[in-house]
Amino acid sequence: MATDITIHVEDREGNTATLTAPTDMGLSLMEFLKASEYDILATCGGMALCATCCVDVMEGEEKLNEMSDDEYAMLDTLPDLLPNSRLACQIQLSPEHDGLRVRLHAMDN
Repeated sequence: MATDITIHVEDREGNTATLTAPTDMGLSLMEFLKASEYDILATCGGMALCATCCVDVMEGEEKLNEMSDDEYAMLDTLPDLLPNSRLACQIQLSPEHDGLRVRLHAMDN
C-alpha cells in the first residue's frame, strides 16, 4: 500500500512549502526535491561525491539513517557545514520521515 508523507522544505530565499512525497517509489530526498523543481545541482547524480544536494535538517534528524563515512567525508569539505547538514541523495524517503523539515543549504556562487 502506498504511503505518502509530508515534507516541509525551506528554499534559499526563506520560503517554506509543505510537499507530499511518495515513499513507495524508492526516491531519495534529492530526487524528490529535483522532481519538485528545487534548485539542487546534484552534479554527481546521487553518489555522495559532490555535496551539491546538501540540506540542513531542521526537524526529524533523529529519524534519519546514520550518516555513512562517504557522506561525512563529503560534507566535511563544505566550508559552512552545520551539525545538522546532510546530503539529500543519502536520505531514502520512508514512512518514518513524515513531517521531516529541511532547508536547502546555501551554496557559494
